[in-house]
Parts: sequence; structure tokens; C-alpha cells
Amino acid sequence: MVVETTRDNILVNHIIGQKTENFMVQSDSIIPDIKPDIINDIFASGTVCIYKKEITEGKVRLDGGVNTYIVYQADEEENRTRVLNVNLDFTQTIDMENAKENMNLDTKITLKNIECKVINGRKINVKVFLEVDIKITSNEDIEIINGVNLKGVQTLNKSLNVNSLVGRGTVKTYAKDTLVIDSIDNLSEIMKVDLDILNKDIKVSYNKVLAKAELNVKILYLTEDSRINSVESTIPVMSFIDIENVTEDDLYNTEYEIKNIVIKPNNVEEHSIYVESELEVSCEVYKKQEINLIQDLYSPKTNLLFTQKQINVMEKRENKSSTYNIREKQLIPEIGGNKIYDAEVEININKQTILNDRILFEGEANLNYIFNEGSEINTKKTVIPFNFNMDFEGVNTNSNIETNAEVVSKEFVIMSAGEIEVKLDINFNVTATNTVGINIIDDISEEENRGDNTCSLVIYYAKEGDTIWKIAKTFKSTVDEIARINGIENENKLNIGQQLFIPRYNG
Repeated sequence: MVVETTRDNILVNHIIGQKTENFMVQSDSIIPDIKPDIINDIFASGTVCIYKKEITEGKVRLDGGVNTYIVYQADEEENRTRVLNVNLDFTQTIDMENAKENMNLDTKITLKNIECKVINGRKINVKVFLEVDIKITSNEDIEIINGVNLKGVQTLNKSLNVNSLVGRGTVKTYAKDTLVIDSIDNLSEIMKVDLDILNKDIKVSYNKVLAKAELNVKILYLTEDSRINSVESTIPVMSFIDIENVTEDDLYNTEYEIKNIVIKPNNVEEHSIYVESELEVSCEVYKKQEINLIQDLYSPKTNLLFTQKQINVMEKRENKSSTYNIREKQLIPEIGGNKIYDAEVEININKQTILNDRILFEGEANLNYIFNEGSEINTKKTVIPFNFNMDFEGVNTNSNIETNAEVVSKEFVIMSAGEIEVKLDINFNVTATNTVGINIIDDISEEENRGDNTCSLVIYYAKEGDTIWKIAKTFKSTVDEIARINGIENENKLNIGQQLFIPRYNG
């Protein structure tokens, strides 16, 4: 006979697989007829766009492109600086065990390096090295029995605080703006484009998540009279994501991904550059939910049959941000008193050590200065190692840590004789999760009555590993009766060899 129960629901987000893979995209590019021959490349930069991503059986496919700007020394009078804009499309298929359609796919792709090799005056080989972090998750709605409607049944309960997935949503949005350059500048070519998503924030209203951020755009450009200048602007980004039953107290994880960019001189307004970026915004929402979980059960007077399985749930998910400041002086004689046009900064975390309530980060800031040396442009790479201790209450050695380190502010001041004062503000955004395995009981049924259920008393001596619950279940007694008869105040404390009088029901 099926036993009547009361139940609760949690939506569990399982991690199916995680992987980091490196791959290369390359192409031979021809110098357009309107541009002079190339002597050598000076520096290259690029932005990665993901056009499409999908999961198939055991595989992940990424379709995208890298929009690169290659600054080179031209084979013409005075060896002037020119720019070649090359877009390298790619399709990359990555093996992911247990991946299936309709699972959730999260990717983070990083441009690690660009290498250029001049083949001849009209052709250049471009290699782009990319690193992609992939995480695949799956949602499962699980029913949990939290009560049994049967007289005399004994249950071993456990109260647990878990993070139940409320929902997940994805939308596309656009950031558009016209950047006005100096009125004396006649734009010749765009040399470099930097796009950064900053100041992410969320608001909740009527089953919608309002995701707000800022797209910081910095463009380095060349004028017709061979001067180099830059323009910078911040474009607000706003999008509404439909997710039912969200509240202000929930936990949010929001990610932004660039899908496409358009950077071109504005044909309508002189001395300006038109910028348009298509973005994909995804958001996961979790709520803190306390569940009363039955771990084991039995009846002193009847036989109960049930099935049991173990699942992994997210017991604790916390987000924390902290800013680390680098203040350092670097001596770079090549720069001297020249002008720094730009300085690229890449943050690498080489090691993270998790302690109780603290995370230790060891890494380095890789800098690439772009500056003028006489009438030419040059570059110089330097490295600043760092150690950062981040306080994070509740983190322990069993926590799973996801870290995103981004530069939110940078400043480079030439002091004298090539001494550069470096000011970097790095935001560490850390998500910590603890995963625990729990037992789920289901399909409880009652066998036919075992008999008259008369009661007797037995004497038992506690052995190593015994608990009152185990003893009570073995002898078809109850924890309360054993504690009462033996005068036990703390049910969790039992001494080896301790004599116990146990009331026992006999079928």
C-alpha cells in the first residue's frame, strides 16, 4: 500500500562539464590596392565576437570572428604608419562529454595573442590565439518528501539551506553612439578599438530583471596629417530579461558577450566615429531555500519499503567583489619623455589558494605600451607581479571558486627620464559555491501488518559506530522511547559499551 506523503520542490542546476581549450585562427590577408606595401608590422589588436554557439550530442560548436587592426610601417616616402583591418571568421567544435541539446551553455573567450608575419609587400599572415572557457549545466526539477502521513512512523530529518534555481534568461541588446573627435582632426584610419563592459548592476520589477551596465569604448586613430589621437566614451547598456518569481533578495549572475561590432567614420557628421555593438546578456537567478529533508525512516509496527537516490545540490552560493590597487613605478628608457598613446593591460591569475574565509591570488599584470619614438610608433611589454588576499566569509577548502578579474581604471604618467607611474584598479568578482550530496527518499509503501505488535524489552551494549537512531531502527523501537527509558538527555552522545534498555515491538 502506497504511503501518503507531503512534498516540496527544488530546481537544481547541475554542472555537467567544464573545460578550457586553446585554439588558433589564421589567414593570409592581401593589402588592398589603395594602401601602400607593408615593410613590417608594429602591433596588432583585436576584438572577439561570438555569432552563434550551440550544443549537440557530446560537442559544443562556436561560430565567431576576430576583428583585428594591424598597424604597420608602410613602404612609402617617410615610411609612414598605416593600418590594415582584417576580420578572421572561425568555426570551432569542441568535444564535451555528456553534453546534450537543451542544456545551458556558458562560454568566456579570451584573445591571448596576435602574431603577424610579412610574406611579401602585398601579403601578411595573421595568427590569432584564443582561449575559451566552457561550462555546461542542466536544470532538474526534484521533488523532496518532507513529511509522511502514517501513524507511528519514525523519520531521521535534516534541515538544509540550498540555492534553488529560480530561472534563467537570455536577451540581445545594442549599444550605439557617435564619438566626436577633435575638430582639427581629419580621420584617416582607425588603429585600435578597446571595448569593456563595466559597472554591471541589476534591478528587479514585475517578473523582470533589468540588467544595466556600461560599454566603455576607446578608439585610437590616425589623422590624415599622420598624427595619432584617441577618443573615449561610455555607452549605457540596458536590457530586460523575463524571469518569473524573481525578488530583490535573490542571487544573480549576469554575463555579457559581444556578438558583433560596427566601427566606422560617421558619414553624416564630420569629425566623428559611429559605434554599434550587439550584445548578448544572460542571467541566472537563485533563491535561498530551506528544506526539511528526510534522510531515513522506518515504522516500529509495520514494514516500510522505499527507494533512495543521491543528488548534488548547491548548498551555498555567494558573490563578492573587491578592488585591488596596483601602484608602481617602472623605468622604461625607450619611452623617455615621449608620449604614451595607449597601454594594453591583461590580467593573468596564475594561482588561487582557498583558505577558510579567505582567498589568496597570485598573478601578474601584463602591460603593452604603445608610444612614439621620434617619428615612429613603438611598443614595449612589461610585467607587474601581484599578490592579493581577498576576505570572503564562508569560503572554505571545499568551495568551488569562479573568478573574473577586470581592469576598471588605469592611468600611466610619465614622470622623467622614462620613469612611468602606473596606477591600476583591478576588480575581482568572485562567485563561491559549495556543493553537497543529499539522500532523496521516494516511493514509500507499507507491507501487510506483521502481526499483533506485542512489545518486549531487550538489553543492548553500544558498539563503535552506533547511534540511537541506528539502534532504534534495528530493534523496531523509537529514539524517544530509548532516550526516555535510559535517561539519555543528549541523543547524539553515546558511549561504547554503554548498557541500554530497548523497548522492542514484536510482530
